[in-house]
Amino acid sequence: MEHPYVALNIENKVGYIEFFHPNRNSIPSDILSQLEKTINEVGNNDAVNVIVLRSGGNRTFCAGASFNEVMSINDKEAGKRFFLGFANVINAIRMCPKLVIGRVQGKTVGGGVGLAAATDYCLAAKHASIRLSELSIGIGPFVIEPAVSRKMGMQAMSQMTIDAETFFSSGFAKEKGLYAEVFETTEELDEAVKALAEKLSSYNPEALKQMKMVFWKDTAHWDTLLSERAAISGELVLSEFTKNTLKRFR
Repeated sequence: MEHPYVALNIENKVGYIEFFHPNRNSIPSDILSQLEKTINEVGNNDAVNVIVLRSGGNRTFCAGASFNEVMSINDKEAGKRFFLGFANVINAIRMCPKLVIGRVQGKTVGGGVGLAAATDYCLAAKHASIRLSELSIGIGPFVIEPAVSRKMGMQAMSQMTIDAETFFSSGFAKEKGLYAEVFETTEELDEAVKALAEKLSSYNPEALKQMKMVFWKDTAHWDTLLSERAAISGELVLSEFTKNTLKRFR
């Protein structure tokens, strides 16, 4: 695998949406846009009752934002547009009438943690540690905070945000509610994801849809909230601190 992609595979009424980028599954704007579009399309596809969100490869689930793209941002509007990409994917998952199961096979950072938190139910492998590194590079996890806090609580969210250079274990993520289960191997993870998704796909689709609405009640303001948060990140990313820090990672 050398080229970025977003792919959809439908099997037994389960829609498997997979994204990939050769740079540790980082997510540039075009991948974010394709993810949003695919989630919206599959949500309206009667051939699918349940969605699985996964990434390609056997190591990192998602390295978060594309540093190369972030470094190219030169004005506030461009910055806001970039971070709106994450907001749009989170809101697409939130508004999707189908349950979305997350499959996290490895480490995940920043926006990737937000994607995992936005899923309705998330399963992971034991090496799927998590990190919110944003403060250390001069910004903050503003866009993903509502999803992470909703799933893990503000105490865990603030702990990870402040301890920005630490990877927190999959055990921590399970204890705090991000992961429902953690498996020893990727093979066991995939078996569990498949079994759960196919079981759910056999249930009454209308009941699943109505329960999804219950799960996400009181979040209608997220369209506005996440847009406001994207504007904050879009401005901070222009700071000299952030620019200089990102150059060291390039």
